[in-house]
Amino acid sequence: QVQLVESGGGLVQAGGSLRLSCAASGSIFSINVMGWYRQAPGTQRELVATISSGASTNYAGSVKGRFIISRDNAKNTVYLQMNSLKPEDTAVYYCRLFPTVGIMTGSWGQGTQVTVSS
Repeated sequence: QVQLVESGGGLVQAGGSLRLSCAASGSIFSINVMGWYRQAPGTQRELVATISSGASTNYAGSVKGRFIISRDNAKNTVYLQMNSLKPEDTAVYYCRLFPTVGIMTGSWGQGTQVTVSS
């Protein structure tokens, strides 16, 4: 089981920026799809962004053009750069390692709080 440790959350004013980091243990991080989810109170957990082993990315429509997901396989780390933050971005953000069948099970980070004030 890969361990994921998130950092970088906090309180920021609308229009500001934050960078979230997710550091993974293990030696086969590079083959897995990674992603970020978020969950606000009273809502379902939603997928924000994914990045493949080949660095192909996908974004939710609500964050496209504002957020950037990236990975550094040498550091076993995935990032979420969040720009032009809005109050509706307020949520707990979770790092996700997607499973690879027959090789690695999936993992979740513990979550990091992002709060955007008006």
